[in-house]
Amino acid sequence: MSKKILFLAPYPHGQAPSQRFRFEQYFNLLKNHGFEIEFRAFLNPKTWKVLYAKSSIFSKIVGILGSFWRRFILLFSMHKYDYIFIHRETAMVGPPIFEWIIAKVLRKKYIYDFDDAIWLPNYSDSNASFHRLKAYWKVKNIIKWADKVSVGNDYLKQFALKFNQNVTVIPTTIDLENSHSIETIQTEQIINIGWTGTHTTMEYLDDLIPVIQKLEHLFNFNFIVISNEAPKYKLKSLQFIKWNKSSEIKDLASIHIGLMPLPNETWAQGKCGFKALQYMALNIPTVASPVGVNTSIIKDGENGFLCESQDEWFDKISLLLSNIEIRQEIGKKGKETIINNYSVAKIGTDYNNLFS
Repeated sequence: MSKKILFLAPYPHGQAPSQRFRFEQYFNLLKNHGFEIEFRAFLNPKTWKVLYAKSSIFSKIVGILGSFWRRFILLFSMHKYDYIFIHRETAMVGPPIFEWIIAKVLRKKYIYDFDDAIWLPNYSDSNASFHRLKAYWKVKNIIKWADKVSVGNDYLKQFALKFNQNVTVIPTTIDLENSHSIETIQTEQIINIGWTGTHTTMEYLDDLIPVIQKLEHLFNFNFIVISNEAPKYKLKSLQFIKWNKSSEIKDLASIHIGLMPLPNETWAQGKCGFKALQYMALNIPTVASPVGVNTSIIKDGENGFLCESQDEWFDKISLLLSNIEIRQEIGKKGKETIINNYSVAKIGTDYNNLFS
């Protein structure tokens, strides 16, 4: 008889990058190993759409209450599952009630997975009011009660080890067969410098805008921003592509040089380098800040570039803009890095071992 795994996560299936690339893309692999998969999100699609939108407070309250009710009902069927996998939190607001019931009352073991420094407050103006309902302190308890903990990098592991000794680093990975299966064509005449991310992290680009403006005087290129909201930068090279799941990889592959600036802050130390991994998987030479796991993924000058000062950003981007051979070589080495260290095919065995 096949064993059943229950995945509990905050967001609807296929919507959040952290879920898609931390565990959802492994569903087929687990099924092929004989597991039955069930997925239950805290938010249903309707509540997910209204939560951060400018809709009525009443709709949001009703949606959240419904989410709690569904979680409560689910507790009565926990006995059916051989494994319980919790990504980030079972409920997006409030204390770890459901984790406590699962571990202490129902006596069920669970695997806890996270890929950011989620014990630290981090929010934008658009969700400032919502964040007050968060209980950031609960992460320590959820780690403590877990049977196993899966994290995205060594920085997160060091934090988790303070509360649980059974911690495994499983990097965020790329599926080179079913998603990132195309490559950027570097021989096109107009070069696209690009960045992808949500409006909440777009501020990381602010310090690079003077660099882009300076480059505009010397080179002919497009500066592409792929996001859920349009940027407000005053750049003649700026082109906005609204993020769309169905065209995500095609849009990314239109970029010839990928940027990943990060502030050297505690929150950023916990990031898992996802932007860089996506760029590199598509043969896109990546220019990133030497923050957190980026220094493990990228070897400066070999499979990408690491930059701290604006002068370094200007010099490295200029080099890539002016030299197609370097773009191709760095892109090739970046792709090899993904194949050898950050692909679903490479990490699949480690992931499967979580459920043993």
